[in-house]
Amino acid sequence: MVERDELKPNTLFVEVSGAGLPEVDGLFVPSTAPPAESESGTVSSLGYWNGKMAWDRADGKSERSPALSYSNSYKSWRICRLDGHLAYDMTCDEELPPTDREWHVYKKGVAPAPKVVVHHYDPRQPCPEPNVVFVLGGPGAGKGTMCELAESQLGWMHLSTGDLLRAERESGGPTAATIEEILAAGKLVPNEITVALLKNAMEHITRTTGKNNFLLDGFPRSLDNLEGWYEIFGRDAELPKMLYFECPVDVLEQRILGRAKFTGRSDDNVESLKLRFETFKTETMPTVEHFKSLHKCVEIDTSQDRQTVYALVQTCLAEYTDSEIAAKPLTERAEILLGLRPYPD
Repeated sequence: MVERDELKPNTLFVEVSGAGLPEVDGLFVPSTAPPAESESGTVSSLGYWNGKMAWDRADGKSERSPALSYSNSYKSWRICRLDGHLAYDMTCDEELPPTDREWHVYKKGVAPAPKVVVHHYDPRQPCPEPNVVFVLGGPGAGKGTMCELAESQLGWMHLSTGDLLRAERESGGPTAATIEEILAAGKLVPNEITVALLKNAMEHITRTTGKNNFLLDGFPRSLDNLEGWYEIFGRDAELPKMLYFECPVDVLEQRILGRAKFTGRSDDNVESLKLRFETFKTETMPTVEHFKSLHKCVEIDTSQDRQTVYALVQTCLAEYTDSEIAAKPLTERAEILLGLRPYPD
C-alpha cells in the first residue's frame, strides 16, 4: 500500500452518463473529505479512499450521493449511494475507475450500465491550449513514419486530417453527411470543418488522457488551410512551429516504388508521384516558405538514414517531451520503423 504522504493529488474528474438515474448521471469531483477510516480499516487521505482516488466518496462525508470510490472489502470500484445501496460496481484492482468495459448493474442500478469517462481537467472549465507542431513534406518524405515514432516513443499525439475526416464519416458525426456530399462531388472539405475536427480531437485527447503535445501530419497543406486555422484559433494565438521534411525527388521516387510492394496503394507509382509532387510544390511549398519567413520552420533532411532523421526529430521536440517517456527502450515496432530489425514475413 502506498504511504498516504506519497499519494499524488487527485485532480481528475469523472463523468457518468447513460445510467437513466438522475442522481447517478453527472460529474463526480475529486473528494475533499478529510482523512477517515474506511470499512476495511484503511485510513484515507484527502482525495482518496482505501488507497485509491475517490470522487465524493461514500463514507457519509461527500457532497453528493451517490459517490464513486473503491472498496477494499469487495475489491471493486463502486458507484454507491450514501445509504449503502450500490447502483453499479466493477470488480478489479485498477488504479482508476475502468472506462473500457461495462460495469455490473447492482441493486438500485438500471440497465444498461452507464458510460464512465475520466477527465484530466475540469470539464466545466476551458480546455488547456494544445501544444501543436505542424508536419509537412512531400509524398514519401517520412512524415507518417516519424510521427508514429514520436507518438510511440516520445508521447506525442499524431493526428492526420484524412484520418479524422474518415472517422467522422464512419461514425455518423454532426458533419458526416456534409463531408460525404462534398467528397462525392469531388470537392475539398471546407477548412472550417477540417480545423474544427482537429480542434475537437485535440480537446478530447487532452481532457481524457492529459496529453497536449500534438503533431499535425500534412497540415496546413495550403495557405488557405492556414486561413482556416486562424478562423478557428484566432489570429492573436501564437502560430505553431513547423517541421518540414525535405527530400530530393529521386529519393522520394525510390521510396514510393519500394513501399508499393507492401502498401497496395493505387497512387504508389511514378505517374501518381509526379502529380502529387507537383501539387505539393504548387499548393504546399508556399505555406512552407511562409513559415520560413516567420522563422517558425525547422527543415530536416530526410534523405538521411531513418535513425539520423529520428534523432533530429527527437531534438526538435525535446523541449516539450517528457524525458522519462523518451528514455524508455524502443518497442519492436519502433525498431522495425528505424530499420533496426526486418519487417516480419
